[in-house]
Amino acid sequence: MSSTLVPPDYRPSDDEEFMNPIMREYFRQKLRRWRDELLSDSTETLQNLQEGGLAKPDLADRASLETDKSLELRTRDRERKLLSKIDAALRRIEDGSYGYCEETGEPISLRRLEARPNATLSLEAQERHERLERTQRDE
Repeated sequence: MSSTLVPPDYRPSDDEEFMNPIMREYFRQKLRRWRDELLSDSTETLQNLQEGGLAKPDLADRASLETDKSLELRTRDRERKLLSKIDAALRRIEDGSYGYCEETGEPISLRRLEARPNATLSLEAQERHERLERTQRDE
């Protein structure tokens, strides 16, 4: 566990050393809160799926319920994948590589990390990656 305290009003700034101990702890806490929220949501989903049987007499109600459950399961599957990305980001904080683009090694902008704390690519590298994917898809 980290012993670095993050002031309650702290926000990372370009005026400070990139990924200093307070900034790393700020993102660690942000990722952990996000992770806890996703886990709480998935527990709630499991309870709802276990409670709600499909014994609806009305065919339209049953179809609607099945569609809702299917959508819920797809959402949870995306969240499960997101959890693994959050865990990977937490490991990068521990090993010191968090916040740096995995392609260029350059720092990822703080604005990008605030919006997407599990980002592994700088905005420029992500855009290159997406352009390449579109090009390959169009061929």
